[in-house]
Amino acid sequence: MPKPRFRHGPERRTHPLIWLAAVICTVIALAVIIVGIVVFVGYLVSHPRVPVITVFDAHLDKFSTDMAGLLETQVTIQVKAENDNSKANASFSDTRFTLSFQGITIAQLVADPFEVKKNDSLQFYYVVPSSSIPLDPQQMEEVDLALKQDVIMFDFKGEARARWRVWLLGSLKFWCHLNCQLKFHPLNGTYMNAPCSSRAK
Repeated sequence: MPKPRFRHGPERRTHPLIWLAAVICTVIALAVIIVGIVVFVGYLVSHPRVPVITVFDAHLDKFSTDMAGLLETQVTIQVKAENDNSKANASFSDTRFTLSFQGITIAQLVADPFEVKKNDSLQFYYVVPSSSIPLDPQQMEEVDLALKQDVIMFDFKGEARARWRVWLLGSLKFWCHLNCQLKFHPLNGTYMNAPCSSRAK
């Protein structure tokens, strides 16, 4: 039986456009790898740290109610903006906080844009007086109970936009969020110091 013969057709060549596309894809892949290496090395060299907003002290200056259920209070809050980066200044903007008591907003606190130098911090002192705040009977009962327990609690929430430059990586932006409960002894106004920071838990 005769052996089958295989015929080879004309040899096909790869189209130049396909070669061009392959070269472009290779260049892009190499560029992505190089950029990734540069970013990684830049991070290791600069080791950037996110700036932090912290309540580091406070004082209850005044807290009193009358028979009509009107509350008058004044709180002093000390806020610190910290920049632990050793090679870059940090700028803060859109800084705003809200102080409230039992769901009642007492004050909106804001700060103009400011800058914190590298390895430094900046402190802000907010003195927050309130006008007479009407309380309903349930809120009055809660206030009476809190006074008997010698613990008064305020809610303090807010945020600030931080921006700093990291080596060759350019500017980085980050929101610093605060969501804290400030507790005081109403008998002498002292602050029951507790962690209140935008630092990631």
